[in-house]
Amino acid sequence: LSKRKLKRLVLVISEIKTKEVMERWQFDIQTEEMNEEGENSTRQKDEKKIKQEMSDVIRQITASVTFLPLLEEPCSFDVLIYTGKETEAPSDWVESSACLIKNSEQNTFWSILN
Repeated sequence: LSKRKLKRLVLVISEIKTKEVMERWQFDIQTEEMNEEGENSTRQKDEKKIKQEMSDVIRQITASVTFLPLLEEPCSFDVLIYTGKETEAPSDWVESSACLIKNSEQNTFWSILN
């Protein structure tokens, strides 16, 4: 994050037996320029406000349980990391498909931008 290489993080929940993707949670990452002191050069945000915004997003995710189907089969999860093309991945990471869900519905949650 500090080097601004991370572009997207995706959490994929798959059924263990069939490997079918049951849920896919995508988090797009936008970072801001840092000055030489390691501080945000464009704006400062109060830590209390940041924590409140993060809490709001977590509350949205938790509330989504009301419209998501119950996962009845044993599942596992994978974390997909999207970076810029110039970023070299660690040697123990492997390439993956996008793990998309066929005929899926998408819900957009609030973002933390301001």
